[in-house]
Amino acid sequence: MRRRDFWDRSQACRHADKGRNRVGNLTITVNDEQHAVSADLDTPLLYVLRNELGLMAAKFGCGLAQCGVCSVLMDMREIRACVTPVSTAEGKSIITLEGLPALWSKANSSESRQSTPLPLHPIQQAWIDLQVPQCGYCQSGMMIQAASLLHENASPTNQQIREALDGHICRCGTHMRVMAAVEKAARDMRKRG
Repeated sequence: MRRRDFWDRSQACRHADKGRNRVGNLTITVNDEQHAVSADLDTPLLYVLRNELGLMAAKFGCGLAQCGVCSVLMDMREIRACVTPVSTAEGKSIITLEGLPALWSKANSSESRQSTPLPLHPIQQAWIDLQVPQCGYCQSGMMIQAASLLHENASPTNQQIREALDGHICRCGTHMRVMAAVEKAARDMRKRG
């Protein structure tokens, strides 16, 4: 195939697909705020969160939903944003790591003035207290998974924590500190809640 033929075919395909799945007024709720986004229906939610909304905690890792660094909460259940089309987020509540403090404050009916920062979610505080991260790349996904687990089960066993975190990869090997942090957060949440 000549180079020109390839270019003509690729341009024809690009123009044929252009606008097919385009949405002008897709509204998603992220961290209790509604956002109008303009993206193809099948655009990964991760790209919209990072590129359009500027929320950088969820990261791109494998792009195959296997490592967990892209995890966010959708209606309080952990999902992998790298493979979740943005269209599935419409009408749902998305919580990112940046939204955990507001989620915790809302759950405990504690309000904060605009000028005062919200207290960290107990999961985030446990991560700090126990100095969990090494490089930190995977940690936001693990904290999101922990939030999902503790929402469903306030007193998880060690085995339940292991099973919940099974799909999250940490190349630095911080899994034991992660487990200890989830246990600490569960204790702290039971005391406060």
